[in-house]
Amino acid sequence: MNLYHLRYFITLAHLEHYTKAAEELSITQPSLSNAISLLEKELGVPLFEKEGRNIILTKYGKIFLNDVTNSLEILDSGIKNFKMISTGEGIIDFAFLRTLGTNFVPDITREFLQEHPQKSIQFHFHTGEVTFDIIQGLKDRKYDLAFCSKLEKEKGIEFTPIAKEELVLIVPTDHPLAAKDTIDLIETIPYPQIFFTKKSGLRPIIDDLFIQIGQQPKIAYEVEEDQVIAGLVSKNFGIAVTPNMPILKSMNLKVLNITSPNFERIFYLAVMKDKYLAPVVLEFKTFVIKHAQL
Repeated sequence: MNLYHLRYFITLAHLEHYTKAAEELSITQPSLSNAISLLEKELGVPLFEKEGRNIILTKYGKIFLNDVTNSLEILDSGIKNFKMISTGEGIIDFAFLRTLGTNFVPDITREFLQEHPQKSIQFHFHTGEVTFDIIQGLKDRKYDLAFCSKLEKEKGIEFTPIAKEELVLIVPTDHPLAAKDTIDLIETIPYPQIFFTKKSGLRPIIDDLFIQIGQQPKIAYEVEEDQVIAGLVSKNFGIAVTPNMPILKSMNLKVLNITSPNFERIFYLAVMKDKYLAPVVLEFKTFVIKHAQL
């Protein structure tokens, strides 16, 4: 079915006059008549009928007009969106760990938008609890890019360091360790601990800290989300090594700096290797790397 013929049909349906429609379309009247005849022949039903010197839509023409109008609106909208994408505008779908949602993500996206006030750019934010799930969403093409931890086995993902976060020990305010301000990790061994699940990007990092001191922690619970871990610690379910999140200041917890082994968590910008990135996504990727907080 010829796309031009459909547009001719809509114009003729609105004007109900071949001469006026042909003038509007800047084509000859015979060309318009031939296009409509071909369209009716392909559909197998008449779209117009004469009424005096004018024409009007048939019952079937009215139904077809509604369908064609809706279809072309969708098509035109899609074309418009892709033209925007090709010129560095459009939607950026990206996922990030919740701990980055307090400061880093709002700051970097606001700065990017402020640098491009003349462009139509939108962010679709997707928060994740664990890096494993975020990376899977990236591989499933749900996201254009992601901010998360690094998974060593993901060879098809390009990881670029962009920010860092300190790891601390959190304990209940009435815990024996609460009298301290700093802690050597070996001092935590006698106490039950709440750990991140093995799906978390933090789990291998924290496991490695205990490997460094040659000790096995007493793992009482395994939880996916850092804020849930903090909540459990505040209710005396155990102690935990977590990111130093702003929310900790408002909870019934004592935060201790870990002096040994010392470690800072690194966050990464993750994108699929050798895959197409829309111009606006590529520009945002470049912007984030340029403004990396390291």
